[in-house]
Amino acid sequence: MADMENFNEKVINEFRANGGKVGGMFEGASVLLLHHTGAKSGTERVNPLMYKPVGDSFAIFASKAGGPSNPDWYYNLAAHPDTTIEVGTNTVKVRARVTDEDERGQIWEKQKETNPGFAEYETSAAPRQIPVVVLDPVA
Repeated sequence: MADMENFNEKVINEFRANGGKVGGMFEGASVLLLHHTGAKSGTERVNPLMYKPVGDSFAIFASKAGGPSNPDWYYNLAAHPDTTIEVGTNTVKVRARVTDEDERGQIWEKQKETNPGFAEYETSAAPRQIPVVVLDPVA
């Protein structure tokens, strides 16, 4: 757990220092910083995540690198869907929603095409279906 926190902190610092750009395994990828509040703890957290633009919204993927369970941020968004994200140098207020099967399928297939590692996550996560969450901007 501490190793993942250190990894995330380094990515977050790099993101903020470079106007939303990061290197390493995220080189060239669309990355945002998701702010979320712990469903049980109430603690505010930030996670760097790859995203796919969907119109004016942002799709994120509860892949947990192909793990057998959903990431904690997924449950935190279910409990507290109104939150903020950092995209580039902008902070955007959003409302999270889990996609229905049709919308999920379209977004997920495009994500696997542009980022083949997600197809590997799908295989290793099975039988769990990786949720796709859309973050819709709100005024």
